[in-house]
Amino acid sequence: MSLLGRDYNSELNSLDNRSQSPSESSNSITSENVHPAGEAGLSTMQTLIHLLKCNIGTGLMGLPLAMKNAGLLVGPVSLLAIGVLTVHCMVILLNCAQHLSQRLQKTFVNYEEATMYSLETCPNTWLRTHAVWGRYTVSFLLIITQLGFCSVYFMFMADNLQQMVEEAHVTSNICQPRETLALTPILDIRVYMLTILPFLILLVFIQNLKVLSVFSTLASITTVGSMALIFEYIMQGIPYPSNLPLMANWKTFLLFFGTAIFTFEGVGMVLPLKNQMKHPQQFSFVLYLGMSIVIILYIFLGTLGYMKFGSDTQASITLNLPNCWLYQSVKLMYSIGIFFTYALQFHVPAEIIIPFAVSQVSESWALFADLSVRSALVCLTCVSAILIPRLDLVISLLGSVSSSVLALIIPALLEIVIFYSEDMSCVTLAKDIMISILGLLGCIFGTYQALYELTQPINHSMANSTGVYA
Repeated sequence: MSLLGRDYNSELNSLDNRSQSPSESSNSITSENVHPAGEAGLSTMQTLIHLLKCNIGTGLMGLPLAMKNAGLLVGPVSLLAIGVLTVHCMVILLNCAQHLSQRLQKTFVNYEEATMYSLETCPNTWLRTHAVWGRYTVSFLLIITQLGFCSVYFMFMADNLQQMVEEAHVTSNICQPRETLALTPILDIRVYMLTILPFLILLVFIQNLKVLSVFSTLASITTVGSMALIFEYIMQGIPYPSNLPLMANWKTFLLFFGTAIFTFEGVGMVLPLKNQMKHPQQFSFVLYLGMSIVIILYIFLGTLGYMKFGSDTQASITLNLPNCWLYQSVKLMYSIGIFFTYALQFHVPAEIIIPFAVSQVSESWALFADLSVRSALVCLTCVSAILIPRLDLVISLLGSVSSSVLALIIPALLEIVIFYSEDMSCVTLAKDIMISILGLLGCIFGTYQALYELTQPINHSMANSTGVYA
């Protein structure tokens, strides 16, 4: 989903749902029930900015390695195709939600509700009986995805912190290309993760969403500044790419698929964004414009980054930047942005899980239960990062497991379930079946390849591992 998204939506949700019961509040945060359109809604420009923030995330920094895994020609073409396909699935989801809203006479239908309501009206008796599990499935995938983002944040911050700290004694004022001479780490990467852990626990204790929105603003500023410096560097002195393969191995292409679909995981935000607009009929224009900008940004950064660093491309492009104070500050700025964004991404699964946990204890223990669950969830993301400290492979795994289901499979199946009984054309049916099959194949084979790579020693893995370079 996003590096910078969620805060605007969560803040409005929280203010609207203070009077609800814990379970209702959880549902409204998860499903993103927001103000009806037209009531102090977002302008077209505000919606565009939020859409960009929702889609520009940690996966962006891993796109140069994704291009390496696909090839200099196949990578950009495939990234464009996946981007177009993902936008099309966003449009499908919007159409399905609008159709269900009109049929059920509801102001707004979110992703989880759309899945449940569509199953309730399908011809199959078993699916109608178990329609609520459609809602549970989408909620579960959103939780897994968001906690996965948080785990990726741990790895990203630890990787960059390790490189900054352990190269501080050789950092200079002169910015020269980084050589591929591996240094022996002074401290294990897991030590840096544990160092970050207590600060993140304290951060997630902040439940005031207005305070979190301030952190989001800081994250936006630091991210935009660091991205400008990254583009400024990679566009200088790009070597002629004659030695770069146009097409990579098909096994590494599976890793590319997971990373690419991970970066486009903004499908869950299109419904609340449309509902927030003053003029929701203009959302289609905003969606196509915003996603066109995102796709172009992804292709340019991924392709130029791979051309710049070639076979030495790392799991995050920040790890390839020169060892000078200017670009060490870029890593620091981006890491600060990631740090503050952790609380925003964490807010989503927390608002699903915590109300249920608090409802199981007496009122006197409510605060203790709340803080305990928050601490446990942060520790869970830290432990998962410690157990699998491979930034590139975890991104690919998350993309293959959950993002492909949320972004491709479910929207296509929803369109079939909702419109099949309403004279759906054979072309549309065939198209949705093909998208579902593509998403399923990507999910299965991408997951298998990522898990296989995780079982291999770092030095023998086809995918780059993160590390400290001189």
